[in-house]
Amino acid sequence: MIVRWPRVLTPTQLSQIILSQKNPLKALDIFNEAKIRYPSYHHNGPVYASMIRILGSSGRLTEMKDIINQMKRDSCECQDSLFTGIITTYADAGMLDEAISLFNSLREFNCVNYTQSFNTLLEIMVKESKLETCYHFFLENCCGWEIKSRTPSLKLLMGALCKIHRSDLALHILQEMGYQWCYPDRDTYRILMKGLCEDRRFTEAIHLLYSMFWRISHKGCGADVSVYRTLLESLCDNGRVEEAVEVLEKVLLKGLRAPKKYLKQLDLSQFHYKGNAKVLINEALIRGGVRSSDGFKAMAIDLYLEGNIAEGDKVLKEMHKKGFKPSLPIYEAKTAALLKAGKVDEAVHVVDREMIDSSCVPTVRLHNIVMRGLCSTGESTRAVIYLEKMSRQIGCVPDKETYIYVVDGLCRDGKYVEASRMLEKMLINSYWPGEETYNELIKGLCLMGKTYRAVVLLEEIISQAKIPQISVWYSLVSSVCSESHHPDVLSVKLDHL
Repeated sequence: MIVRWPRVLTPTQLSQIILSQKNPLKALDIFNEAKIRYPSYHHNGPVYASMIRILGSSGRLTEMKDIINQMKRDSCECQDSLFTGIITTYADAGMLDEAISLFNSLREFNCVNYTQSFNTLLEIMVKESKLETCYHFFLENCCGWEIKSRTPSLKLLMGALCKIHRSDLALHILQEMGYQWCYPDRDTYRILMKGLCEDRRFTEAIHLLYSMFWRISHKGCGADVSVYRTLLESLCDNGRVEEAVEVLEKVLLKGLRAPKKYLKQLDLSQFHYKGNAKVLINEALIRGGVRSSDGFKAMAIDLYLEGNIAEGDKVLKEMHKKGFKPSLPIYEAKTAALLKAGKVDEAVHVVDREMIDSSCVPTVRLHNIVMRGLCSTGESTRAVIYLEKMSRQIGCVPDKETYIYVVDGLCRDGKYVEASRMLEKMLINSYWPGEETYNELIKGLCLMGKTYRAVVLLEEIISQAKIPQISVWYSLVSSVCSESHHPDVLSVKLDHL
């Protein structure tokens, strides 16, 4: 691609130029050439961020590190989100030590807040089960003025302890939060309640629930119902139905502030049968306790995430009955649950009909959930049709993720020619797939004897400074040699490359 340099270069213009390049090394050359062509020009934070993301996403970590050091020398203002992305890139490449080293050197950069980077690094350590390293890292860095809030990091530690069944230690963290000037939120209680219930520490869990009443639920917030349900259902699952009924009474009275009229009508004697206790508890919460859209939303999403589609639909029905309209996150959870259950037609119906009837407009994210579900169930041809219909929706433009789902789905179904056509549309929209997609597609085209298409894709992958797998070359050689009437095709192409 020929670069048309403007008379006067601004950082915004340079960002646009390098982002339009499909070859990351070409983008790097342009980035470096800018200072030579324009002596008075200086890179700013967003330009560095664009260049670093291009190199990181293409796996050029050595070049990315050089640009990071150059950015440090220039001392231009940097955003915390940039370092979060770099840390994630290093972690994905198995370079956790490099990520920690970068964080420890952040004081040398012009960045005054790196709370997000701190939490991201903690989350990575937790995922990789490096709990001792995580603990020491937290102690060394949590009190720095650059860390604006310690609540998210404390929640991460609580979640990690609960996963290894040490909810007792997680409970100590909650008790210490007040001394750290941190205020526990609903998510904090949800994490700890789940951990205590999984460890069958029901006495502590009930005390935690009662403390929640006066700390965050004193006004009767419906969204807290997700925490209440965790305890109530765990009690039922462990045969402690009578305790669950007692807790339900207090939840309705103090937690959700249910109307007294409803409480008088509620017959608690029917709850003492273990078989239907959970269903009756959910119905009691829906009809009597939950009175806000936030409460319905929390309960519906929880039920759909659990795969309990029938109970989730009851919540939606009650919402409509009380004059509330389901929001987008509810439909996303319902669609994902239906697809996970293999009910593809019902999921498509939710997006095409149910949402429209509720005056809720599907987003690209929701369409991608459907697309992924169609492709994972072998419905890639249907996904192509769905993509065309999605493209006609005003304000809904397919993104890179959309195309990747469809191309990979077509490849899995052995429809490599259709996949190559979809890839062409993807490239026209300036979305560049990863090496794995190219490798799979080229090998598939060779198996079908579509050598010319395979070689065209080979040219494309090399033009993006990507290196094909050795198996790709074997497939190409085998395909060309099997075409006896074109023995020199590959050699000509290789000379051209």
